[in-house]
Amino acid sequence: MTKELRVRVVQDPSSGFTALDERAESPDITVCLDIVSGDRIRARLYGSAVPSLFGTEHRADLSVRPDDVRSAGARLCRLWKELVVDFRPPAPDGHPDHSGVEQPYASGVDLSTRPPGELYEILDELAVAGAELLFGTLLGGPDRRVQHFAAYLAQALAADDTLRVRFDSELYIPWPMVCLRPEDVPPPDGGQDRDPASLFRRFLGHRHRIEQTGGAYPWLGGRHEPPVVPSVSLNHDVHVDRRGRTKAADVAVVLAKGTRFVERTTRSELVRALSDDSLNEHLMYFWCHGHFVPNGSQPACLALKLTDQTSIDAQTVRDRRRRFGEGSPFQPFVVLNACHAGVPEGGGDLAFLGRELIHAGARGVLGPQIEIPQLFAAEYALEFVTRYLHGAETAGAAAHAVARRFADELRNPLGLTYALHHGMDTRLERAAADPADGTGSGQEVTV
Repeated sequence: MTKELRVRVVQDPSSGFTALDERAESPDITVCLDIVSGDRIRARLYGSAVPSLFGTEHRADLSVRPDDVRSAGARLCRLWKELVVDFRPPAPDGHPDHSGVEQPYASGVDLSTRPPGELYEILDELAVAGAELLFGTLLGGPDRRVQHFAAYLAQALAADDTLRVRFDSELYIPWPMVCLRPEDVPPPDGGQDRDPASLFRRFLGHRHRIEQTGGAYPWLGGRHEPPVVPSVSLNHDVHVDRRGRTKAADVAVVLAKGTRFVERTTRSELVRALSDDSLNEHLMYFWCHGHFVPNGSQPACLALKLTDQTSIDAQTVRDRRRRFGEGSPFQPFVVLNACHAGVPEGGGDLAFLGRELIHAGARGVLGPQIEIPQLFAAEYALEFVTRYLHGAETAGAAAHAVARRFADELRNPLGLTYALHHGMDTRLERAAADPADGTGSGQEVTV
């Protein structure tokens, strides 16, 4: 009777070439934004879903400066917070009603019973701002090369709604909240459809699977063998509000089912884990508050606080992981479900902590780009974590499906505020259990 043998390579006859085994497919669309000469942005566009050109490539030097793009991205995040999270129905005199009525978009998850016209007005303003960021601020101006570039990008993004799109740039933009223009995605039958669904179709996070990347070869350490039983951690503030149908404890139950589960509630516990060269977790989930801390001459960066209310920032990760080599087993997918305070006036870098986790070995980071209501954050986490731990879907597919479900079924746009930093093709792989001892897929042969 034939039996499949497991092979473990203990020598390296290819001098490291085996570490280059990346099984992800190329994205359908890749948009690169490179900052050159300090204050210029060079844009490039390519991919199988992009119209090809004879004798050249899609490339343009943009007229906008990086700081202007950062400011526009921060404004879009603030607008989402003001128009969605802080929305209150108007009183009879037309002014916001502060008579004790709760904010409906912050205190509920299923918004399908809200007046369609109310949501349409909110989405319309967000769509205008999202399209203006892309086609006005970033790709605006009189330069015909930039205009052609914008037209080709709009054509590629509007042609389908099931594409895998990568924005490769150290310049942060909340891409899932960015929009196409009305002429790019006209309403059904060309009519003046005021159904919110016609506006959801314009948001890039609703149309496509999206990731933002940056930096060269973040996976240089190579992949490790998939586990039979994945290791999962819950890093949380036990005092975070637990109101509503879905509680933090419900997510913890999902995280602990069929995994090696670790719970941490203080900075010291997390720092101790990060200081361990053998730390090998496949999913790290953070459920806590966040705040922005000064970052020298750069925009303030996001820091997290667990139960002991001590800051955990990018430098915390760097200090603990810098000394470990490329062979470290630390390669988790990270969910930063942090309810952070609003972006400060000078702007804030939401991706800095995520970038440092990527540099330390993380396969991807998912988190909200605005201060998210805790009730919605818990509901979002429950659905995403359940999908991801099942192992059948990639992180990009799971995040896209969750955002669409909340928008299409519950009329809740807040799923579009969650963005992926790397990890679109990351999936929780599991090795098959050995029937004999439950530890592998069969007999092992050492090479």
